Amino acid sequence: MKVEEKKEKKMNSLTYKFRQIKNFPDWVYWFPAKLLLLMRYIMRTEIIDEDNTIAEKNPPAITVTWHNRLLFFPAMFDRWEREHTVAVISASRDGEYIADLCRQFGIKSVRGSSSRKAVQVLLGATKAILKEKKYVSFTPDGPRGPKYTMSRGPIHLASETGVRILPIAVNYSSYWELKGWDRFQIPKPWAKITMHIGKAIFIPKNLTEEEMDTWRLKVQEQLNAITVDKKKE
Repeated sequence: MKVEEKKEKKMNSLTYKFRQIKNFPDWVYWFPAKLLLLMRYIMRTEIIDEDNTIAEKNPPAITVTWHNRLLFFPAMFDRWEREHTVAVISASRDGEYIADLCRQFGIKSVRGSSSRKAVQVLLGATKAILKEKKYVSFTPDGPRGPKYTMSRGPIHLASETGVRILPIAVNYSSYWELKGWDRFQIPKPWAKITMHIGKAIFIPKNLTEEEMDTWRLKVQEQLNAITVDKKKE
């Protein structure tokens, strides 16, 4: 067997063993959470808030952010916003890791997606909005893509509850990309991190299937309008 094949086989074996671990202790997530919060103050950051959403502190609302922008998404908010946010996170094993990390930021979660435990997500998110008056955060192209394609979940929830949708993009002046379906982005040292909160979008009630898709595309277009991808050097 060639050296390259042995290395690949060993790496696949380690990856498999890692993915069999369903739960890690809380301290495993404590350090990366604190590191991300620290890096927010070390790196250059900017917040563009078109409707003064953060200053007004006026939940409930539904936020949508693309999957490949999640790394610094929680760290860019102050504690108050994080503690008033419920994130919709996949019920998969990878989703469990994300939910455990979010808990270190003070963010609670509802587990599921449009293809798995959809009813549970709808009930949990509706409760968070109408009873608890929280922000409910979606990654509408996750957990499997297609990249930068909006799902119907946030549109349906906004139509049912009457609350606004806030498109939010986290952009980096320079970054590395991972090889996954979403090309997950990791900012390079000393890159500028910009969080852009776009204008609120209000979805009408009692939508037909065709109208639902029309509004889905409108929200997708507005989120993509504030999402910046740098050309490869």
